[in-house]
Amino acid sequence: MIRTKTDSEIERMRVSGRLAAEVLDTVCGSASPGSTTAELDAYAAELIAERGGESCFLGYRGFPGNICVSVNDEIVHGIPGPRRIEMGDIISIDCGVRYDGYIGDTAKTVMVGVQDPEVIRLVRVTEAALAAALEKAVAGARLSDVSHAVEHVATEAGFTVVREFVGHGVGKDLHEEPQIPNYGPPGRGPRLKKGMTLAIEPMINMGVAEVDLMEDGWTVLTRDRKPSAHFEHTVVVQEDHAEILTCLKKKR
Repeated sequence: MIRTKTDSEIERMRVSGRLAAEVLDTVCGSASPGSTTAELDAYAAELIAERGGESCFLGYRGFPGNICVSVNDEIVHGIPGPRRIEMGDIISIDCGVRYDGYIGDTAKTVMVGVQDPEVIRLVRVTEAALAAALEKAVAGARLSDVSHAVEHVATEAGFTVVREFVGHGVGKDLHEEPQIPNYGPPGRGPRLKKGMTLAIEPMINMGVAEVDLMEDGWTVLTRDRKPSAHFEHTVVVQEDHAEILTCLKKKR
């Protein structure tokens, strides 16, 4: 069942969402050549603690990191470790913060000295796909309208959409109903209602859509080892727009 949130719950999620956005923005700004993904994770842990929150990833089903850090052909769920960031890398940083019992979940792909125009285009298209999906996350729309918006932007640009991993509802729990695929025809699925809180997250590959799972049991790779990009916002459905809860600048 997809549960709508009360005004009080939404206000709490505004706080947790802003905290997640602050942490993500600061960590992304520190991603530079020579730093390790473990250092980014440690910095995120420090920032979350300073704000009185907790990582909702750490320990989730045994996940060992405070954030997910996925580099180049790693799509999602990258475990922070000794890997050093290099010039030309793209890095998906996924941050989930629990505060006062509610969760903000957000992700961004940052480019570190990237010169390859096709990689730059992949990142920009993925961000545009998220923006298109947010335009559809309004009361009265169908859930698959959101999914279709992502797929349309990605495929029109010549890229592919990951199918094995999806967006999701979010609130007290990291993963709530509904699941939100990034593909499919419009006009299907449940109608969105004011007060639903969703984590919408396009994962778009430069090459094939198929994925592989690394031996660590978490890190997801593109099967052809070409780059992948990932963006995510937590939103609350309103009557005429999706209110972005994980954005530092007020957006509709």
